Amino acid sequence: MSGEENLLKLVDAEDAPEAGDYHLQEQVGFVLRKAHQRHVSIFASHIGDLTPPQFAALAKLHDIGETSQNQLGQSIAMDAATVKGVIDRLKARGLVTLSKHEGDKRRLMVSLTPQGRDTVLSLIPKARAITDETLAPLSSKEAATMLKLLAKLS
Repeated sequence: MSGEENLLKLVDAEDAPEAGDYHLQEQVGFVLRKAHQRHVSIFASHIGDLTPPQFAALAKLHDIGETSQNQLGQSIAMDAATVKGVIDRLKARGLVTLSKHEGDKRRLMVSLTPQGRDTVLSLIPKARAITDETLAPLSSKEAATMLKLLAKLS
């Protein structure tokens, strides 16, 4: 059975595994991990000098402008420790700046530098191509359905 046939089996209610059966390749975590690995590989082939979390931070800063480090992490689904490391690496590359919040000196504000803005603008077309390539095995209707279903899970 091919990988595609195996995946199609997952959505066929009549072929649902019987109670007690457990096949790793039919488990949501396994399938999501394989899809994620494929996406990360495609991402790396198009954008080799940034990680997906680094790009996500730049793209979100481009969308919303200056924000607190904590708020940025929440908006891109990263915990505080992870986003701090991402921001530190982007700062070291001159793509973002950090400053203290005017009213609350404990809060760190993050913003794009002009270089960061230019970088993210140049990468957005590549990011669209990455999404298209990741979703290429699906019809446009299947891709839209998959994204809606994944959004329900998150």
